[in-house]
Amino acid sequence: MMDPQLLLSGVIFGLSMGSIFFLMTVGLSLCFGLMRIISLDQLLYYSVGAYLTYSISAMIGNVWLGALVGVVGAGVTALLVERFVFLRIYARDITFSMITSFGILIGGIGIIKAVWGLVPRPVPVPIEAQWDILGTEVPVYRLVVVVLALVVYAGIWLFLNKTIIGKAIRAGIEDVEHVEGLGINVYRLFTLTFVIAGALSGLAGGLHAPLIMVFPDMGLEVLAFAFMVVIIGGLGSIKGTFISAFLVGQVVSIGSLVYAPLAQMAPFAIMLLILLIKPTGLYGSALLKR
Repeated sequence: MMDPQLLLSGVIFGLSMGSIFFLMTVGLSLCFGLMRIISLDQLLYYSVGAYLTYSISAMIGNVWLGALVGVVGAGVTALLVERFVFLRIYARDITFSMITSFGILIGGIGIIKAVWGLVPRPVPVPIEAQWDILGTEVPVYRLVVVVLALVVYAGIWLFLNKTIIGKAIRAGIEDVEHVEGLGINVYRLFTLTFVIAGALSGLAGGLHAPLIMVFPDMGLEVLAFAFMVVIIGGLGSIKGTFISAFLVGQVVSIGSLVYAPLAQMAPFAIMLLILLIKPTGLYGSALLKR
């Protein structure tokens, strides 16, 4: 039987990993839902956010400011990519966008290597305190990451459901042609959505940086997990991405405690099982039937 304290530590670790997975992949869901593109370059913005967090924290010693700069820097990078690349390929098929975005990811990693080098970089944990929960010392920073992810999810829900721009984006997700017929410039919605997606990926990188060593291929390392999250949740579904991110986070964490190889194998097994039962993922049916 597993030690209850070890299990609790695993659950907290899984929640924090699920939070990172959600922030990292919600941009993928937003971009597919509205623009019908598979934006693998979101993992580049995740890396940009992590490296800018490292750079600012190394210069002035403030990790939170570094994470903020990482969010802005990732958003600006996403804006440039959208303006110079994706704006020209929105009319192409999904496969073309996926190949293009993967090329951007690989090219961006090359630039990161040229700027920051190949040596992994450490980022200090901004909150070193620990809370005693049922006799288990739990890092406060991991709890903060979970809370921030919940706040972001709530913010996205409020933005999409309670603001005019958000409602326009939701309408675009349901029927882009209808939104165009109302005289709304959908390409401005595309740009705004892409920048928001990139900024959230940058936030994922900034929050994850203190928990790992920042290195050039970090985006590629999480690529498989990102795919699993969006496929399990359903392409284009924010709610599905949220649920599947925490599911994958827990499976990876608890699986590694039970038997280390399970951390890699179990999420794939769950993905295959869900796809056998529901081929469009947990919440992707309405979007993928069109």
